[in-house]
Amino acid sequence: MSITLEEQVQVQRVAMPASRVPSWTVLGDDDAPVEPIEPIERYLAYLTDIERSPNTVKAYAHDLKDYWVFLEHRGLDWREVRLEDIGEYVAWLRLPPTGRDGQVAVLPSLQPHVAGSTINRKLSALAAFYAYQARHGVDVGELLTTWQVPGRRGGWKPFLHHISKDKPQPSRMITVKAPKKLPRILTVTEMQSIVDACDRLRDRFLWSLLWDSGCRIGEALGLRHADIAAAEREIVIVPRVNDNGARSKSREQRAVPVSTELIRLWGDYLHGEYGDVDSDYVFVNLFAEPRGQALSYPAVYELVKRLRRRTGIDFDPHWCRHSAATRMLRDGVPIEVVSKVLGHSSVTTTMSVYGHLTAEDARRALENAGWFTGREVSW
Repeated sequence: MSITLEEQVQVQRVAMPASRVPSWTVLGDDDAPVEPIEPIERYLAYLTDIERSPNTVKAYAHDLKDYWVFLEHRGLDWREVRLEDIGEYVAWLRLPPTGRDGQVAVLPSLQPHVAGSTINRKLSALAAFYAYQARHGVDVGELLTTWQVPGRRGGWKPFLHHISKDKPQPSRMITVKAPKKLPRILTVTEMQSIVDACDRLRDRFLWSLLWDSGCRIGEALGLRHADIAAAEREIVIVPRVNDNGARSKSREQRAVPVSTELIRLWGDYLHGEYGDVDSDYVFVNLFAEPRGQALSYPAVYELVKRLRRRTGIDFDPHWCRHSAATRMLRDGVPIEVVSKVLGHSSVTTTMSVYGHLTAEDARRALENAGWFTGREVSW
């Protein structure tokens, strides 16, 4: 059986010198970094140096891997790619892997292999890669950019506009239309089923914490006992490097109010299961070895699979965050408060992700405002 180029090129996790944060690289079939080594290696290392999430670096590594496979198929030099080639790259991404080498005919009626949102993410990664190379003196022409005088389409103006206002500014000009996906939320009944299916206090406390606070799973796994203020009924999310790889996407520390019931459940967990375990971490291995070690992402997703089988509910931890944000907005919590609780960098992020309304939400808001009563015109 022949091995395809896509199978030969792989993304590999690497340890960075003097750092506990992992990074990623792209390797060929000889386990050596793909050629050219310098631009890919330097760019991925740069992303790690500026403290981008390891998951982000991994995603960019996969995106660059796909791009380099395409370049190899077409015999193209990455510095000489034209805009038309990027259009072909988008079409190539939509093909199933078996049809990308041109050996197998693909029916026009076949569904695209990659969604529009994924293609847009890959194009954004390429745009950032080329922008980085251009800043470091690599001649990449005008690929992925169209030159405009800023301010002529709308009111936005860049930093130092008064100096550069007569110079053209680059902006990515290729994008694929992708439907906006609303976040999936859990109903109260579904969440109750998940919590009730937990046969351990640790697991029950974990899901209750996610539902009550809206924190990310990485923030929960990085939580220390000192981060829980029982008297104030708060948890403090602290960005830090954790032994289990758990990570907070927020760059700033924030305090999140929680319920009295959640604090009581934490106490029950400490008394009933945690006992004399010597660890700073709230969530640790208690029922598997090594006992007392901080709970990891894989362990949580094994728990998720067990709970899915028990409840019949297809969910993941992030749905609890979506659900908490949606409940806050539906209950009338100001969006700037929701943004602060979630740890978003701006209210705009909160609005773009969670500012969705169903017809039922809209009707409730209109009824509360008296829209359907006391009308001036009758019919």
